[in-house]
Amino acid sequence: MTGRNFTRRRLGQTALAGAALLGAPLPLRDAFAQGGPANLKVGLLLPTSGLQAQIGQACKRGADVANEVFTDMKLPVKLDIVNYDTETKPDVARTQAEKAIDAGCHMLVGAFDSGQTIAIAQVCEQRGVPLVVNIAAAPQITEQGYKFVVRNFPTAPMLITGALALHKEIFKVSGKTPKTAVLMSVNDTFGTSMINGIKALFPKLDMPYELVDTISYDVAAKDLSVEVAKAKATKAELLLPVSRLNDAKLLVQEMVKQRWEPMGVLNPGAPGLYEQDFLKTMGKYGEFMISNVPWLDPKSAMTTALEKRHAAKYPNDQLDLNGGFTFEGILIAAQAWLAAKSTKPGDLMEALRKIKIDQHVMVGGPIQFDAKGQNVNIKATAVENLKRKPTVVLPLESAAAPLVFPMPPWNDKRRT
Repeated sequence: MTGRNFTRRRLGQTALAGAALLGAPLPLRDAFAQGGPANLKVGLLLPTSGLQAQIGQACKRGADVANEVFTDMKLPVKLDIVNYDTETKPDVARTQAEKAIDAGCHMLVGAFDSGQTIAIAQVCEQRGVPLVVNIAAAPQITEQGYKFVVRNFPTAPMLITGALALHKEIFKVSGKTPKTAVLMSVNDTFGTSMINGIKALFPKLDMPYELVDTISYDVAAKDLSVEVAKAKATKAELLLPVSRLNDAKLLVQEMVKQRWEPMGVLNPGAPGLYEQDFLKTMGKYGEFMISNVPWLDPKSAMTTALEKRHAAKYPNDQLDLNGGFTFEGILIAAQAWLAAKSTKPGDLMEALRKIKIDQHVMVGGPIQFDAKGQNVNIKATAVENLKRKPTVVLPLESAAAPLVFPMPPWNDKRRT
């Protein structure tokens, strides 16, 4: 079935067939999901090697089970998802985007990192092929006037505003409020956007603590002893880390080594602290750290389906926002095809501009894009590392466990 001859009548017939198969044994349903021609070819660009490899692979796992989840959710669509490794390099991301388009991909999804995503967006704009941004927060991605880019992830200012609002809620619920904080950040595209955003927004948000210093470092740093010593010397009661995975581990290891025990470590909208490898590597020292980030909605039926398929295919791997947002990027591509019934770039972009997806997996309102291509309906959560698992503790209506704040000392018996 092609976009050209897929009529309303055939859509109805396919939907009925999908519904019938939902009641069939799992092997038959899997055969349906795997069989038949794909409706749309999607190029998935992620850093599955290089410094961000583990995060890129976590993103990819969310896409790997997408077609099976579509079958479970009665969506009559199948995508041909082709993977392209950006190697954590913007220049490679650009080359891979061109390669994907030359190979006939109708739409691209990616690429986790802002610098790589910007390179891909430029290619998509030049070639007239739609790009769905799964994760990347640099504001300029949707501020350049691109006509072929939509983003289903908060901008840095959105992340910061949501995170700092949750900081106030954390202090209110716990009854403990720090008076000072220090910001530590990587100096890549994302980190720079976050630093600039925090400096611009902080004075307007009436925060109860003073930001006493901002310390930046290279994303490829192998040692953060000097930076941590400088942060400790400020005697700040709160650490705000804008990190990636590897530097988050270095940061905490150095904090333990230097016996720096602030009241809390509150991530203001960055990756790192909730990653599976961080939790595994840091053990008890990774407990009680809080990431203020978007997260999967445990009350969504589609989240349940995604968790089930992910656990079956990857029983030893954590499903987090990386997999969640990448799955949603693929979901957006699928829904665009369902609306357009076409693989033509113009038709797909028109569908993307008008799209409204009520049933999805991340906390927030419907997936839809404003005039700039930005989804503004995504909400932040407070996700605390409890018993080696990122756990929603705020907002209270979505909480799966009670908040623990201040953070217990490194050798506290609550760390096991």
